[in-house]
Amino acid sequence: MQSRQKRSVNISTVFVLGILLTCLISLFLKSNSFTLPNSFNQLNTIFLSILIEAIPFVLIGVLIAGFIQIFITEDHIRAWIPKNKFLAVVMSCVVGAAFPACECGIVPIVRRLIGKGVPIYAGVGFLLTGPLINPIVILSTYMAFGNDLEMALLRMGVGFVAALTIALIISFLFKSNQLKKSKESHHREVRGNKRQPFVTRIREMLNHSVDEFFDMSKYLIAGAFVAAFLQTYVSTQALLQLGDTQFQSTLVMMSLAFILSLCSEADAFIGASFRNVFSTTSILAFLVYGPMIDLKNTIMLLSVFKAKFVFILFILITSIVFIFVNLSSLL
Repeated sequence: MQSRQKRSVNISTVFVLGILLTCLISLFLKSNSFTLPNSFNQLNTIFLSILIEAIPFVLIGVLIAGFIQIFITEDHIRAWIPKNKFLAVVMSCVVGAAFPACECGIVPIVRRLIGKGVPIYAGVGFLLTGPLINPIVILSTYMAFGNDLEMALLRMGVGFVAALTIALIISFLFKSNQLKKSKESHHREVRGNKRQPFVTRIREMLNHSVDEFFDMSKYLIAGAFVAAFLQTYVSTQALLQLGDTQFQSTLVMMSLAFILSLCSEADAFIGASFRNVFSTTSILAFLVYGPMIDLKNTIMLLSVFKAKFVFILFILITSIVFIFVNLSSLL
């Protein structure tokens, strides 16, 4: 088992190094005898912009994850999380809604919380609401749509109810934590830290944060590259032409949200640019779906959770968001 894990880590590392090397080529190959196509330069620009946008939030996320790893014990978790499933899901969604994090930075935090004993369904509630309806996202949505509260409130209301529903369904489908790394290994990592001096624990927190950052960054880079590749070589206009009906336009906007892999703090400004093309319902789908699941986030989730869990979570998010945003148009 360990040799298989080491092999997968080596493969992912080689893949990421290959991506970085390929992108650096465009910065140094400027000779007259060899010119790169414009599409490759565009891919490189999109790839770097996604990384620059996401890395600060990943840094914040891994620092919080390191704090949780060293300073938060299983006893704290048991005291904070209600035993009732519904109350635990509601609490996780409320806490997530007040927590400013993007979909990249939230993954290492949720991994540490679940590794410490937070139930998988509560972790999902936090995972979905954190990037979607935190105060910064709601404020940016309000500003992007011309200081109009309607879209901000719709995003907050539909997103919260959708996240609550998804987390409750997860609570019935999965009983274990679904982490690739077992909970027991997390226990072994933090054993003996409780009685160490405060300065030593801070140093351990930073060490864990550095390890977490390099672990997550590999998958962030891979996801950003795939997203940039699709943005460069998949025609957005071709997708837009598919949105003739309400249902089709909703699916098109959800597909765009998945492919573009935008940061949730900035996606409202992109969504607002489609107001003259698509309906409010379709744009709402774009704003709710993207922060819950996108391409780079999916790759990061696959690095943390079992593939079956990520697949079922993807299906649930897609179907629930599609149903709820269309129901909101009837209200």
